[in-house]
Amino acid sequence: MSPKQIPMSAVDRAWLRMDSPQNPMMICGVWTLEKPLSMSRLRHTLEERFLCFNRFKQRVIDTGDRAYWQDDPLFDLDNHLHRIALPGKADKAELQKLVSDMNSTSLDFRQPLWQMHYIDNYGDGGALLIRIHHCIADGISLVRVMLSLTDKTPEPRLGKVARKRRSKPRQRSAIQSFLHRAVDSAQTATNQAKLFIQSVRDEPNYPLKLATTASGVAFDLLKLGLAPVEPKTGLKEPLSGRKQVAWADPLDLAEVKACAKALGGTINDALLCTVTGALQRHFAAHKETIPECGIRVAVPFNLRPLDQPIETLGNKFGLVLVTLPVEVMDPLMCFRQVQENMNRLKQSYQAQVTYSLLDIFGRGPDVIERRALDLLSNKASAVLTNVPGPKEPLYLAGSKLTQPMFWVPQSGSIGIGMSILSYAGTVQFGITVDKAIHADPDAVMNYFRESFEALSHAALAGRQDAIERKAS
Repeated sequence: MSPKQIPMSAVDRAWLRMDSPQNPMMICGVWTLEKPLSMSRLRHTLEERFLCFNRFKQRVIDTGDRAYWQDDPLFDLDNHLHRIALPGKADKAELQKLVSDMNSTSLDFRQPLWQMHYIDNYGDGGALLIRIHHCIADGISLVRVMLSLTDKTPEPRLGKVARKRRSKPRQRSAIQSFLHRAVDSAQTATNQAKLFIQSVRDEPNYPLKLATTASGVAFDLLKLGLAPVEPKTGLKEPLSGRKQVAWADPLDLAEVKACAKALGGTINDALLCTVTGALQRHFAAHKETIPECGIRVAVPFNLRPLDQPIETLGNKFGLVLVTLPVEVMDPLMCFRQVQENMNRLKQSYQAQVTYSLLDIFGRGPDVIERRALDLLSNKASAVLTNVPGPKEPLYLAGSKLTQPMFWVPQSGSIGIGMSILSYAGTVQFGITVDKAIHADPDAVMNYFRESFEALSHAALAGRQDAIERKAS
């Protein structure tokens, strides 16, 4: 008797079908560790905290018109956890080469879609390379799952994320299932009607607000569809499928906060302005004309409550297109423009619109999704993620996590992925670039620091001028 098949959600299926030789749909992470790990301790941690999510023991069954999750009857942790070593006295460049190679290699679809490699001989410790397919879950959920493997002290406390085991649901006949769905639908409709009536009683203009929201969603959908394609730059080239990965030395989070406060904005505004300045320096180094209308990056927007534990995996996020004003060379003016763009996006429904589109694409024919994906990917030059991480240092199987990095995949014709992750009072920057795009990832990482230092200097100088004017 074959194992039970669970239908894959339409959104997860959309991400499954985005997988291509040029852009494998993998979320990739690298954790550098202060000292070597015990493999038996790491295995025990994974068995207790990672494999409690059944999805990591299930493989994908794709029949063409539908996709399912199915328990892998031959699941073996040894097929997913590997131990390798870097040659000689390996440095950061050697680790980046290995990560680049693995980030260019697709996962084995005959098995559950994830792999981990523990890497010996990196500095005084080691590193953990993680690759997980995007159809399993979105980046924010997976970051939270991976962080659940860690402890706040060197001594592990296994079982801290053990979830309540639910009793196996009783099998229903087709007629029973239909009746239950009908009852659920009727109850939902009744509850929605009661809620609507109560809302009207409490707030007479509620129907107007509802209509305004609907028109806002429709307007954002239209605006997304009519948005012009990205200007032709060296960031948009036919892709080779070979990735180059790099990460920067971290910034001090306190300095980023001080900069944002001096400018009267958010940390996110300051970091997006830093990204903009880094791209300006890239264009200048390549003597490339900067687009007058700026460039856009696709930014994942979480739609899952962060204050709730992750009971189930899956994708629950939308995408927003953020315009980076690379044509504005003055750091302070650039910051104001970024801030204005972000404030406008916060009032929109673009994230909800893109999530709904992914749901629709996942239900339709593959050819429609491909064309829609090409249309959307032509409207952005890169994917940019910004995820808040833990405020205190963490330990994995007794070893201190010194620097965590991750990258989400790029879809369609997008060949650049940039990531920002806060961790233990620092801000981590990383980038992955398709080899066909003429951008040196190490150079771009250096531009990040230069860009932030220029913005911070301008912000603090401006604040000092304001203080002196006020005093006089």
